[in-house]
Amino acid sequence: MSHFDRATGAEPRAADAGSESDSHAEPGLRSEPGTEAEPGRESAGDEDDAPDLAAGRRTESRLPPAEAFAALGNDTRVEILEALLELGADDAPVSFSALFERVDLADSANFSYHLDQLAGHFVRRGEEGYEFRYPGRKVVSAIFTGTLTERAQLGFFPVDGGCYDCDGDLHGWYVDDTLTIGCADCGTVHVSYPFPSGGLDDRSAADLPEAFHHYVRHHYCLAADGVCPECTGTVETTLVADPDESALDVAVEHVCTRCRYRLRSTVGLTLLDHAETLVFHANRGVDLNTEPFWAFDWCVSDARTTVVSTDDEPLRVRLALPCGGDELRVVVDETGTVVETTLAE
Repeated sequence: MSHFDRATGAEPRAADAGSESDSHAEPGLRSEPGTEAEPGRESAGDEDDAPDLAAGRRTESRLPPAEAFAALGNDTRVEILEALLELGADDAPVSFSALFERVDLADSANFSYHLDQLAGHFVRRGEEGYEFRYPGRKVVSAIFTGTLTERAQLGFFPVDGGCYDCDGDLHGWYVDDTLTIGCADCGTVHVSYPFPSGGLDDRSAADLPEAFHHYVRHHYCLAADGVCPECTGTVETTLVADPDESALDVAVEHVCTRCRYRLRSTVGLTLLDHAETLVFHANRGVDLNTEPFWAFDWCVSDARTTVVSTDDEPLRVRLALPCGGDELRVVVDETGTVVETTLAE
């Protein structure tokens, strides 16, 4: 049985808050090479010569978590954030008057007070108006995905494909913010992973598994690349033999050094973004980007995973990936890094 875990092991640190006049590039903006707007940029060279980001990093301000939640504990302030989205603040700043007209509040002084409570950390105020800072946009996203505000359940629904273990029919269900896909015949769970309830909106039972596949795959590929899918912090990856509370003999654990976000899965799941694995399958008519990952036993179980290290060596495993009558053998070391591939035709 394969069960993918996602958990946080500690309270996240408060996010760094910027001032209203930011000195760093915002998401989506790119500085042109050779301009002065590239702090820390150096000429290409050895990795040892790369600039130390910690040395140049400046915390402009820091908002304690309790104050951040207190600032959002007001209907008018949440309404202001929603109005920014509706008025197109993702594309261009929104004027004070346009915001005031959209929010249901008669007193402009009272409205200005609530807007000021958001400015600086959740909202940026500039000469042309107001726009989102990243934390404010995340709040709006959480509202519309239902992450913070909704609880939903979805009973059994059929899922295309067959069970890798017994070839039985698959079905899915959604309970406690988690979508699970398993076998209706033998009971094997292929994947169980948190999924925002907003993802159920405007999707049929036939469309939901595809969205779920991309969502989970994206999270694990990010983690395998060393980026936390929750806070973008640095992720450390290790192989674990006989992990606790798991039916797996060997698992991969990804742990964020910043927010302690934790992902655990089969070793095979980390190969979904591995170039040689992708090419091997593509050359045989299988697109791992779109084919549901739970269709492959090497991806959701360790049936094709073999430990190849000895007791006095760091943990190392080999996976056998069959496709089109051929087999790709992939060796992964204790950090989750592919160190060897062999094609058996």
